Amino acid sequence: MWTVTHDTAALRDVLLAPPEHFRWLPLNAVARRALAEAGQAPTIAQVAAQHAELAHALTQGGARLHMLPAEPHLPYLVYTRDPAVVAPWGPVLGQCMRPERRGEYAPHLRFFGAFWQLSNAGTLEGGDVHLIAPGFAAIGVSGGRTDEAGAAQLAGWMRAEGWQVELVRFDEHFLHLDLIFAMAAPGLALACRDALDAGFLQALASHGVRLLDVTYAESMQLHGNVLPLGGGRLVSAREATRVNAMLRAEGLTVLDPALSVFTMGGGGPRCMTCPLSRQDTP
Repeated sequence: MWTVTHDTAALRDVLLAPPEHFRWLPLNAVARRALAEAGQAPTIAQVAAQHAELAHALTQGGARLHMLPAEPHLPYLVYTRDPAVVAPWGPVLGQCMRPERRGEYAPHLRFFGAFWQLSNAGTLEGGDVHLIAPGFAAIGVSGGRTDEAGAAQLAGWMRAEGWQVELVRFDEHFLHLDLIFAMAAPGLALACRDALDAGFLQALASHGVRLLDVTYAESMQLHGNVLPLGGGRLVSAREATRVNAMLRAEGLTVLDPALSVFTMGGGGPRCMTCPLSRQDTP
């Protein structure tokens, strides 16, 4: 069974979905702005080229790629993070909130086969689940994508395993917690502090997590939505120029595929990847 120790352990295996059916849908504030302002939708060639850049960055970072089958009626399947999350004890099948995305459970169910837990109380999406460090996790609760019941159920399972779990409440305008918070490396995270509650910020500080500030505008462009690879490396969208400069100043190696067509749809490199195996290197 697949297991992930925590979000900054070395990424060994990752689940992607083919992009050929991707198109923008008005399912979140980011995508609605893209539809209103972009003038025209991205071409199939643009979508394929940028997804290939992401895949190359992941393999360059040492991860093995696993691919779901294409589903023409599931254009947002490319955001593989949300329907399931892999925990230290195995995969958890979530419950997507939007009707347009509920069918995504099926390819994830077929891929994983066996699960540690099945979410069946409220809604739970992987973009709200953060394994910050061994024994310490956060679950975002916007009342939208992940609601109180779904978050509380997962938190209960994890607390029974001895983990500290913070429920982080934020405005559903931000879609998922990983628009305003994401781990970049052990003890280092990107955060839009003004959108996060004081209790969560205090919990992070108590665990020695240092924050690099991301602005509201950058958050809404998915510039804080990064994917750690382990070994001081991470994936971040090329368009996040200021954030990438901050990360490089911390001594991190930033692999920066162009991902504008996907970030304008509401998801960045963290959203587009479902880590299957992360292990701390000896």
